[in-house]
Amino acid sequence: MADFNLGEGLRKVMLAGVGALANTYEKGSEIVDGLVKKGELTVEQGKALNTELKRKVAKTIDDAKQTAKQTAEQDTEQTAEQYTEQTAEQTADSDSKKS
Repeated sequence: MADFNLGEGLRKVMLAGVGALANTYEKGSEIVDGLVKKGELTVEQGKALNTELKRKVAKTIDDAKQTAKQTAEQDTEQTAEQYTEQTAEQTADSDSKKS
């Protein structure tokens, strides 16, 4: 049961991060579009900034996914080891009670 809660928490943190990045991209795009409309940036400069922003957001999301995957794998391994140890202890206790 603890495994599920840990995984669920990890999933929520990752989704919150992805949501924050998506929101950042949207706001950044709005700012760039506003600057283009005001004439402070050319349309080409705005497109270049939007492309760079998309690339950075995609890279950050990929990095976050990789980190979450590695953390989940490590947590799963640790939980499996703990479960194995507890099962071995319970088996030993049960065997000693039978004797």
